[in-house]
Amino acid sequence: MSDDRTTEDTGLGPEDELEEVVEDELEEAFDEELTHAAEVADAEAVGAKHPNALLRLYRGQTSFDFIGNRRWWFGISALIIVLGLVSLTTRGLNEGIDFRGGQSWLLSSQTLTVAQATSVVEAAGITQPTVVQLTNQLNGQKQIEVTADLNSLPLGQRQAIETKVQDALAAAARTSPNQVSYNEVGSTWGSQVTQRAVEALIVFFIAVALYISLRFEFKMAVAAIAAVVHDILIVVGVYSLFAFLVTPDTVIAVLTVLGYSLYDTVVVFDRIRENAKGLGASGRVTYSEMVNLSMNQTLARSINTSLVAIVPVLSVLLIGSLFLGATTLQSFGLALVIGLTSGAYSSIFIASPLLALMKERESRYITIRQRLEARGERNGVLTPAAAAAMAGAGGQGARAGRARAASSGVIRPGAGAARAMATSPSSGSANPRAPGGTRPPPRPRKPKGKGKKR
Repeated sequence: MSDDRTTEDTGLGPEDELEEVVEDELEEAFDEELTHAAEVADAEAVGAKHPNALLRLYRGQTSFDFIGNRRWWFGISALIIVLGLVSLTTRGLNEGIDFRGGQSWLLSSQTLTVAQATSVVEAAGITQPTVVQLTNQLNGQKQIEVTADLNSLPLGQRQAIETKVQDALAAAARTSPNQVSYNEVGSTWGSQVTQRAVEALIVFFIAVALYISLRFEFKMAVAAIAAVVHDILIVVGVYSLFAFLVTPDTVIAVLTVLGYSLYDTVVVFDRIRENAKGLGASGRVTYSEMVNLSMNQTLARSINTSLVAIVPVLSVLLIGSLFLGATTLQSFGLALVIGLTSGAYSSIFIASPLLALMKERESRYITIRQRLEARGERNGVLTPAAAAAMAGAGGQGARAGRARAASSGVIRPGAGAARAMATSPSSGSANPRAPGGTRPPPRPRKPKGKGKKR
């Protein structure tokens, strides 16, 4: 039996046959290098001590399946949003006096507590009053502020209750009624703040959509805006469920949080784009696997960024509300903590899985998934360290293949891969499947083309 192929057998000239052989050798070398990189990574993982989750996170050894568990992430968000919407339609928001209008009483007292003031004004005829303790920034004296909405009552009854509350607070604080200041607040200013906030939100959405569409792609813009809408619904739902007081400071804090949420999402998307140009362009991983890898690569950064933002705000919130009695810090800090937490969650568990869900419907990635499933070459969830080893091995195999193609003489299968590993700094790593630290010879090359005679 002769293994020689002639021009009549294959229909190809000598140069075409040589080019085909070189291409086959390049593909085999790349496969061998990837296999060797995976084997070395497995050997290191087995031989090393298993560190805790925190060490694995900062060593790039995490392999969390964010995309595979996206139903859990979407389900948790959907549950909170639905509960918030139900509460919003049945109970509404606990709006402050700046939004709904009403009456306000303010007095200075070092002895009167919030509980005592609440009991006093309820006995005077006010239902569901809002009583807070403030601190005068000029002289450091404690102040008690009582707000209520009496606009639905007849004029005579409202005036009687206003006077009765003023006298009751003065008696409880052991001071004269003249020391209790009274103000009537309209809802015009609060409605103007709400209108301006809605306008700013619309402009924000348009700017975000244009920027991400031009900088990345339109589907990433859709995923990012969906994450921002998710954060707004979460904040509004939590405020309605727990009846937190909504003030103008709350609106400002929510608008501030949206920029943070977008920043964290863009960081993850930038990593996805880089991987799409590198590992994703090889067609050896699905888009979901590439997104999983990108999220594991940026996970430590996302956690650090979130903690750096949340911990100081949480400290200011607790110190300001518990020790300083500053309700301005409380309203602003509470909205920031809720929004920052939701923003960190959405950038990891909402935006990227939603992007993968949309991209997997493209014909290109459908074809890649089907081809990998048919070959049984699914990689699963790669760790950042393993992906770096695979990328480095692939680059070495490609460089070795190009050097072999440019040289003259007999082409030996696997020679380029062997030279690459011999000159590689990591060539001293022992192969777990071959004695003496060397890899087994490459598998025989399968003949390609039609009409080949054996």
